[in-house]
Amino acid sequence: MHLEFGTSVFVGGHQTGLSALSELEFLVLVGVTGVGKTTTLQALTNAGWQFLSLPDRRVVTDLVMIEPLAGKAVTDREERFALTAKYRQLHPGGMAQAIGMLQLNLEQIRSSLVFDGLRGLEEVSFAAISHAKSRFIVLDAPDETRVERLLGRSDAFDAISSATSPAATFEQLQAIKGVASVFSRAQLEKFAALELCGLSASEIVAKTKIVVTERRNYNPIEARDYLMQLNSKRVLYFDTTAATPEIIAQRIMNWV
Repeated sequence: MHLEFGTSVFVGGHQTGLSALSELEFLVLVGVTGVGKTTTLQALTNAGWQFLSLPDRRVVTDLVMIEPLAGKAVTDREERFALTAKYRQLHPGGMAQAIGMLQLNLEQIRSSLVFDGLRGLEEVSFAAISHAKSRFIVLDAPDETRVERLLGRSDAFDAISSATSPAATFEQLQAIKGVASVFSRAQLEKFAALELCGLSASEIVAKTKIVVTERRNYNPIEARDYLMQLNSKRVLYFDTTAATPEIIAQRIMNWV
């Protein structure tokens, strides 16, 4: 496999003149869907910070995990979660292990390297150990906030295929597998009430399902707690509901 992305390259083996990402210093955004990774990168760009974005998680997932396992492109988020879980059975380091395939031409790089992103204990622990020069920016937000953010953005990637249900929105939310371990009844009632604001029941259920399913596959609390035990020079933490993107960007630039 030899796929080029500007100055970075996916390869199946060592290429002369290229350096493996695992040997280099690079920044990793850590966080599940809706914590503000894209917003943070945009704030860094707006602040004038020069960095090279490595091929992001979606691109690597498609090329290294989804297409080889499914034999085709897959857009449904729930089906993608199942396929990436299957990949992790074969490769416990998950995405952190997959980016070990990245090699770069250092002669063409003049700025910091940033990867978006890792999530879950297995990925961050693998990266912390196997990618010894990696540094982590942990972005966090309450699950309720994440659902609200997903409902407020128009991202085709947030699609989940499901049969139309005649049940009330609240009943559909209650029927999501594992929902009770993530959201209280009061929170689900709050989500259901958003239908009165013009949101469709299918959209409310789909976005809630994404957050619940992702929590089942990647526990952000375990990942955060593991990383916070590392040297502070390697980890910077933000609750993205407690600081503006501009403040977060400034702190990252000062830290780097």
